[in-house]
Amino acid sequence: MSTKSKNTAFTLIELLTVLVVVSVLSMILVPALSKAKKVARAVISAANQRQITQANAAYAGENEEWFPESVATLGTSARWSWREPMVLTGFQKRSPFHRRSVGDYLRDYIPTAKTLHCASAPRNYKYLEDAWLAGDSWDNPSPDTGHEDPVFGTYCLYWNYRGYLVDKKRPFVGPQRTTGERGQSNLLISDYFGFGHWRNELTYGTRNAFGSCEKFTGASITAGTSVSTDFWSRLAAEDSLERQGIEIRLNAGYIDGHVEKYSADETRVMKVAITPDGGVPYPDNVGPAGDIYLPTERR
Repeated sequence: MSTKSKNTAFTLIELLTVLVVVSVLSMILVPALSKAKKVARAVISAANQRQITQANAAYAGENEEWFPESVATLGTSARWSWREPMVLTGFQKRSPFHRRSVGDYLRDYIPTAKTLHCASAPRNYKYLEDAWLAGDSWDNPSPDTGHEDPVFGTYCLYWNYRGYLVDKKRPFVGPQRTTGERGQSNLLISDYFGFGHWRNELTYGTRNAFGSCEKFTGASITAGTSVSTDFWSRLAAEDSLERQGIEIRLNAGYIDGHVEKYSADETRVMKVAITPDGGVPYPDNVGPAGDIYLPTERR
């Protein structure tokens, strides 16, 4: 008995139809997946900042309501100045009574250094966990870091920090106690967002670029160093150095434990200060970090 064999091969038209369908699905799904990943990273970053505010509250609860000292300083004794607020391990102890590492203050309350890293940053700093665990005794194995071995992170840490507010022409005073004090900010932490960081020169040959740990429209990467991680950046147009209008969503955490979002339009400028009281800023194109954009204070 003979049977007819059925022709199960794809015709050219059927194959082209399948390819078109796959292409259309890819056009729909890839942007959706990309957006989902972006949202997930933002959620992780907000959760990180909430955990950091809680860690500070726990530390303060065991230290008469005082937050840890800032480690973002350079120099010792009476001769010292500020560094950018992204410092996680300082160059050196300011005095025998102050630690140089955030880890030595908060390690008991934050189990992993990943919490101190913005999930939207281009990549992790390869020594982040090692430096966190080593604390004050951190010794960078890279051969080009000198003997002081600082570590710069992706979040701005404002507890017991002082900078210079350009619009107010006075110091920014970070929170010192959980109760809040007159003349002090309630801002504990935020994503890094700024302009004119010295590391932009390594990428663009100029400091005139915006930067953030959060990715924004038109951004590429300013490379990290042996003591710091990459961040997102975009060269500023010659005719516009305004941050307003940059499409970016950032997170900030406060002493009451809440974390909220803000945009580039909802910021003010802080410069790194030369003097301990925060009253004298570094000049433009000289300071270690240029402008730091703080979220507008909401009380």
